Amino acid sequence: MKDFIKIETISEIHRFLGLAKPKHPLVSVYRMGGAINNLKVDNFRYSIGLYQISFKDNCAFTIVNYGRNSYDYQDGTLIFIAPNQVMEFKKAEKGEVSHGWTLAFHPDLIRKSELGKKIEQYSFFSYASNEALHVSDEERKTVAEITEKIEKEISNNIDEHSQTLIISNIELLLNYCVRFYDRQFYTRTNLNQDISSRFEQLIKDYYHQEKQLEFGIPTVQYCGEALNMSSKYLSDLLRKETGQSTQDHIHQYVIEKAKNRLLNSNESASEIAYALGFEYPQYFSKIFKKKTTMSPIEFRKTLN
Repeated sequence: MKDFIKIETISEIHRFLGLAKPKHPLVSVYRMGGAINNLKVDNFRYSIGLYQISFKDNCAFTIVNYGRNSYDYQDGTLIFIAPNQVMEFKKAEKGEVSHGWTLAFHPDLIRKSELGKKIEQYSFFSYASNEALHVSDEERKTVAEITEKIEKEISNNIDEHSQTLIISNIELLLNYCVRFYDRQFYTRTNLNQDISSRFEQLIKDYYHQEKQLEFGIPTVQYCGEALNMSSKYLSDLLRKETGQSTQDHIHQYVIEKAKNRLLNSNESASEIAYALGFEYPQYFSKIFKKKTTMSPIEFRKTLN
């Protein structure tokens, strides 16, 4: 049976890794090296109540499962972990040595800040680990410089400016990572277009097989799982490719089918709503009006 390790604070992660007492109670930058290489556990499941941004050049542990997926760290990889996500680690082959760093910070650090209000906008904290960010040498240098500033600020005597400067540098780091992810989406255009095509076919097959009658409208979560990726990553990928999120695409497809039925049948709006997988006809009417500026009945009258 695998060990399960639950960690809630910066102090606890330092103790677990055998590091010195942290210099700040809510944030830490620690280097990969002896502490991780010498851990006594080989396989373990792990949950931590902290945000973590980790850069790996090589790692003595491999993430076996993170969410639904398996993943092997590659050189030059950044991975983002939100509080209380559960991971499973397996120790790598003997002789492999970890390099890199981890920035960990407690939600309380940013709770009252502007960053705290918008941290959920950084959707890569919800990506699966096989959707990690792979950085170039130049990008690596940028994130390393920002992290070193955070590390230096933590090491200084804490004063009235410390928290503001630490948070502003964390936000700067996250904003650069948004840029780098955009680059990653762009450079993988052919792959992304293939995923977009598979997504479109997935929705068509769902309705061709009449799954909506049993399961309702396909959810973003269903689409992500069917394409073996996180729902957040799929939505971000589609938004980069098409300007629309997964939910937008699903609704657009359903509304197009609704238009055809409204103009080519005598079914009521409620009957059409149920046939398309809506649990509540009112919700169908709301989505229809949002997409067309007309209610289903107005649409039928206008074009008939």
